[in-house]
Amino acid sequence: MCQPVRSPRRRGAGLAVIAALALAAAPAQGAETTPPQASALPVPDGQIDKAIAQLDGLAAQLMAETGIPGLAVAVVRDGRTAYAKGFGVRKAGEPAKVDADTVFQIASLSKPVTGTIVAHEVAAGRVAWDTPVTLHLPWFKLKDPWVTTHVTIADLLSHRSGLPDHAGDALEDLGFNQRQVLERLRLLPLAPFRISYAYTNFGFTAAAEAVAAAAKTEWPALAEAALYKPLGMNATSSRFADFEKRPNRAVGHVRVGGGWQARYQRQPDAQSPAGGVSSSVNDLARWMAMLLASGTYEGRQIMPAKALLPAITGQIISSHSFAADARPGLYGFGFNVGSSAAGRVVVSHSGGFALGAGTHVAIIPSLGVGIVVLTNAQPIGAAETLASQFTDLVQVGRIERDWFTAYQPLMRPLYAPVGSVAGKPRPARPATAAALARYAGDYASGYYGPAQVMARDDRLVLKLGPAGATYPLSHWDGNAFTFVPSSENQPDGSVALATFKGDGRTGFRTLTIDYLDEEGLGTFARK
Repeated sequence: MCQPVRSPRRRGAGLAVIAALALAAAPAQGAETTPPQASALPVPDGQIDKAIAQLDGLAAQLMAETGIPGLAVAVVRDGRTAYAKGFGVRKAGEPAKVDADTVFQIASLSKPVTGTIVAHEVAAGRVAWDTPVTLHLPWFKLKDPWVTTHVTIADLLSHRSGLPDHAGDALEDLGFNQRQVLERLRLLPLAPFRISYAYTNFGFTAAAEAVAAAAKTEWPALAEAALYKPLGMNATSSRFADFEKRPNRAVGHVRVGGGWQARYQRQPDAQSPAGGVSSSVNDLARWMAMLLASGTYEGRQIMPAKALLPAITGQIISSHSFAADARPGLYGFGFNVGSSAAGRVVVSHSGGFALGAGTHVAIIPSLGVGIVVLTNAQPIGAAETLASQFTDLVQVGRIERDWFTAYQPLMRPLYAPVGSVAGKPRPARPATAAALARYAGDYASGYYGPAQVMARDDRLVLKLGPAGATYPLSHWDGNAFTFVPSSENQPDGSVALATFKGDGRTGFRTLTIDYLDEEGLGTFARK
């Protein structure tokens, strides 16, 4: 086989690249930081103080603009809480005020908290980042046997296992418990292992549960022992029951018309490591201070910096550059990792429950500054807006853009109704349905479990999932019927299409529910 000829020019170019890499990795002469750590925009004395001083006005302005019932904010600077305050009320229409000790459900802000707990267990030697999940959860399986035996704690915490986006969430909506959801992940198709990023609450949860199994305890108890107690986070828990007992807790709200109402209560225990933490900004300020001090809090080492560093640094590209001049986004082990326009690394994460919580944390390690914002309103970009305004003021001394407007296109997909006929009119001349008794019967899916169709009072009723939720079916066209699902992942306005196939004279063989069929698993066979 002919070998390519390497020209001196090519070799010279290679040496130039090597030299540039060496320069980037080496300390600069007379500088306190290496080039990758440096920012072209220095922060003048007093600029951070001015940013903190503007938070009262910014929070008040945001609440007036959005009408959200309540929010709480804390800022950590140089290892201490520099600001902590609540605004608004815990529940719309009631007088109890939000303060810095009010406990909120923090939704996916639980993920960086969990990443920190796992780092603690890595430091303790109970697991390593590259520990296979099946070493401690031998029953856990994915569709590919090779991936099953090789998927690690790190793979699942960084969302690079190949599982589809939000895998298992619909099962939780239907009432399946944690073990049932995790066991069914084996039925889902996989994208290429370790090079595909897709955000998965239950993949993340499986990793944390493997760590808890290694520690021979349950996850909420491990979280308390490894992090909450050592940091004095006395109002923080990974159990929903503890949140319910807090007298000073915020109630979740959804937007209804031009106002906010407390309609729902999210119960996230099934995905506790990924979304089940409840906390206050005062407690989370302690956690941020520890992160910014590389694992140390008030002079005590909670965990070594070496164990914490992999969690808060990029492990996979989570959002690829859409243009040559666009910065990519990275994900660590529960943390988003990016770079700001000022050239500084920003470690962050958002959390949101469509049923009533919006949260955000942003940490700038080079400046020793972090902010956390918790709201008791479904995610509309409010928490992210306040944090972005603050980090702009900290880094460049001014707010660079209208952040609330900028976040709206990113938030809209969260509220897009599901179902192929959502928002569509019923056919003007629908085909006639068969006799209702022909549709009635027991159906089953290997992934979604049983579905029961019953004929009651001249209409059909569908019963789904372990929770036994029932949905009246309305005729749409021929053998197709609609119903209105409602949960964390089916926003208001969703309309599901249930289509029966088979012989209408003797009975139908299958039932397919469109919004459950994204991965081709939404067909239920008649028993």
